[in-house]
Amino acid sequence: MTAPASVTPEEVEALRERLSREAEAAGYDLNPDTTKTERIVKGLLTNEERYGYRSCPCRLALGDPGRDRDIVCPCDYRDADLDEWGTCFCGLYVAADVARGERKAAPVPERRPAPDAAPPGSAPAAREPGPAGAAGAPRVPAWRCRVCGYLCAREGPPAVCPICKASRDRFERYL
Repeated sequence: MTAPASVTPEEVEALRERLSREAEAAGYDLNPDTTKTERIVKGLLTNEERYGYRSCPCRLALGDPGRDRDIVCPCDYRDADLDEWGTCFCGLYVAADVARGERKAAPVPERRPAPDAAPPGSAPAAREPGPAGAAGAPRVPAWRCRVCGYLCAREGPPAVCPICKASRDRFERYL
């Protein structure tokens, strides 16, 4: 994939730096392979120009924001991929131990259901059943940082609290 002429090296670097800061705050790193990282960042900018949102360049976007929201970077699958495989599907993000060379990232299988497998907005089969929330979507577990009170709704707690940097073991199931 080549970036449109309107994507400048300055835009690529600015987004790479922003993503790096956000990844660090979440306890992750960008892939240390700068060539690969730059290619993925260009793809994000290309998709933003094409669709109006930064869908993951390694997945086929449908061009519908509602149906693609799970693959807007960082995608819904990133944290589980990092925990299990050490990298996300496209390879933009890596776990801290992978970035330090303490663990080798493994190939990541596709977690995203096929577009016709489930209606838009429905939960993946791995989510636990529970009372329906807004728009009939199954409830996702909520986690609370016992240090600062940060709340997040996701399958499991983050590796690092984005507010106080407490580790995953400092989170408790909230709902």
